[in-house]
Amino acid sequence: MAGYLTTHVLDTARGCPAVGLEIWLYRMSGNSHRKIADAVTNADGRTDQPILPEAKFKPGGYELVFRAGAYLNGVLPEGAARFLGDVPIRFEMDQEDHYHVPLLLSPYGYSTYRGS
Repeated sequence: MAGYLTTHVLDTARGCPAVGLEIWLYRMSGNSHRKIADAVTNADGRTDQPILPEAKFKPGGYELVFRAGAYLNGVLPEGAARFLGDVPIRFEMDQEDHYHVPLLLSPYGYSTYRGS
């Protein structure tokens, strides 16, 4: 099995998947920061395919950028101020394995972890 990357975004303030949230994936190497994929979350808060499939996997440094500000603008009550904009998460994938990086999102904070 080659490595690959999946993600999942849950809106913890509303208690549901974050639907329609745009995600960008960057490959980082030295001073290089290159966008290699983008996707939008589906009705389950996941991307339809792995954001980094096995065929494109390379060990190294990556960054997922969750476009949280745009998503939150669409779900916050009228007049409510949002705090978060883009949420970048940098991490290393050094083995050929399934990496799952979920985001638990609310209007005023977030958390992440290496999932399964």
